[in-house]
Amino acid sequence: MRYERGKASFSQGDSADDIRYVQNGTIRLSVLSHVGKEAVVAMLGPGDFFGEGTLAGQKTRLETATAQVASAVLIIERAAMARLLHEEPTFSDCFIAHMLSRNTRIKADLVDQLFNCSEKRLARALLLLADYGQPGAQRTTLPRISQETLAKMIGTSRPRVNFFINKFKKLGFIEHDRRIKVNNSLLNVLLRD
Repeated sequence: MRYERGKASFSQGDSADDIRYVQNGTIRLSVLSHVGKEAVVAMLGPGDFFGEGTLAGQKTRLETATAQVASAVLIIERAAMARLLHEEPTFSDCFIAHMLSRNTRIKADLVDQLFNCSEKRLARALLLLADYGQPGAQRTTLPRISQETLAKMIGTSRPRVNFFINKFKKLGFIEHDRRIKVNNSLLNVLLRD
């Protein structure tokens, strides 16, 4: 399936009967509380699976998956996914590695949210979006992302994100015109006490 920017691949509360795989583009996973507060829980790119809760018996979607840019998503029915996992060891190994990596990332995100100030959370989010430290990573310019989305990712306000973006730009940690280019020096924000 192809999704234009801003279109939902699925919405919170929808029936969960398949797993999805990002072929190209960027998918934002977000949750909406009962009082209307939205939190961005993940930004996914090519090679990422989502909606995998259905394999554990999840009947409804716990989050909304929205295309940040025009994106192509492969939809794999639950039964086909279960068959692939049992019959294709290479695919199964790839999926398990993905899930372990995602689990590790979720734990790191939780620790970040609990113990770091919003400035450090923003610096970490920008470095992660730039694939900093990933083997073979070459991206330093981020896909188009709004300050509102960044605020929802790190649990703060858009004006606070704007303040830190301007501070990072002034210090030379990032370059920011229409898109954000992350410089390696942004790591200094995470390393200081």
